[in-house]
Amino acid sequence: MFENLSERLSRTLKNISGRGRLTDDNIKDTLREVRMALLEADVALPVVRDFVKRVKERAVGTEVSKSLTPGQEFIKIVQAELEAVMGESNEDLNLSCQPPAVILMAGLQGAGKTTSVGKLGKLLKERQKKKVLVVSADVYRPAAIKQLETLASDIGIDFFPSSADQKPVDIAKAALEHGKLKFYDVVIVDTAGRLHVDEEMMGEIKDVHQIINPVETLFVVDAMTGQDAANTAKAFDEALPLTGVILTKVDGDARGGAALSVRHLTGKPIKFLGVGEKTDALEPFHPDRVASRILGMGDVLSLIEDLERNVDKEKAEQLAKKFKEKKGFDLEDFRGQLQQMKNMGGMMGMLDKLPGMSQLPENVKDQVDDKMFVQMEAIINSMTPGERQRPDIIKGSRKKRIAMGSGTQVQDVNRLLKQFTQMQKMMKKMQKGGMKNMMRNMKGMMPGGGMFPGR
Repeated sequence: MFENLSERLSRTLKNISGRGRLTDDNIKDTLREVRMALLEADVALPVVRDFVKRVKERAVGTEVSKSLTPGQEFIKIVQAELEAVMGESNEDLNLSCQPPAVILMAGLQGAGKTTSVGKLGKLLKERQKKKVLVVSADVYRPAAIKQLETLASDIGIDFFPSSADQKPVDIAKAALEHGKLKFYDVVIVDTAGRLHVDEEMMGEIKDVHQIINPVETLFVVDAMTGQDAANTAKAFDEALPLTGVILTKVDGDARGGAALSVRHLTGKPIKFLGVGEKTDALEPFHPDRVASRILGMGDVLSLIEDLERNVDKEKAEQLAKKFKEKKGFDLEDFRGQLQQMKNMGGMMGMLDKLPGMSQLPENVKDQVDDKMFVQMEAIINSMTPGERQRPDIIKGSRKKRIAMGSGTQVQDVNRLLKQFTQMQKMMKKMQKGGMKNMMRNMKGMMPGGGMFPGR
């Protein structure tokens, strides 16, 4: 996410961070680089102009804090202005109304609207404990209604049935009535998308909007369309009173132009980011955290939230108890760790949120391959409970059987066992000498040191 922009800005700002004093010349040179980085990230020109102008005004003749160098102060200004461009703080959904609170989803075809309906439903159910009903008023796209029904069933939220021979207005009206009757907290209405903005589509969605009077009208847009995303949102906002934007496919967007352009061009906040294909890959949008990630400073707060949500506390306590009682670390425990890592978006998802990770060399990033963890889990799954508890019994014929069962090679099984042995040694040293020993031994687990061997 934002790799290209992050890399370019980090490199540019690194040159100025050590400067003892800021002059018109070095500010001018740095801002030229910042401007180019933003334009290459497909940020809209008016946004770039305004951003550079504001940074320049604040940087020239700025009062420098005693605890910061002038260069650091400049980076602080850039970060503050990035936050301002994106909206300064997270804007939550406004659901404080007589239930059910109605959320209308609008957007172009292929932006990920139906998937976002499911993700948002899951988020409201799990994090805000809301009783959610979803309905599809998309009567044009083949299988759109079935897609949402399947998604709702997988997630465990209620689906209101509709069919292609009904009018979207009638579907929305009936769903709202049902929501009132059955005491739902939230009703999410999925609408039809088009390949482009057209009058017929706008007229239809206006009618639906008028009938259900939603508290939130969210525009779903693909981040990979760059500044076009902001322009399309602007066109929709002129027809509908949008309350916010969901930016999808952010994980596939290395530029970040949409995230930096939407607020400035539409005046509407980005409320959520779609960061993957899984149903829980929807994150509330925090401008301060995104600005921090863009500048290569990581996003530790989001990482902590991920840990709190996804780490199985019971399993963590069991492992801690095992450590206390000086019991061994076996392959069952190792598999548990791999699963927890997968729940948090994999190794790259975690590294992305750690400070300084944008400066990792490319060859190291390439070695941190999440597919490898999937393979490792498959190998452990092919073992018997006895083999997981006592890996030392895994010899020749057992290795062949495990490799065949997991669709891998014997050398892959050997590699996993070697990595597990390294981890086991580290765990033993941790038990003896605590955190200091662990940190010393972590070197061997990091890229290049054995845990992620070069291919």
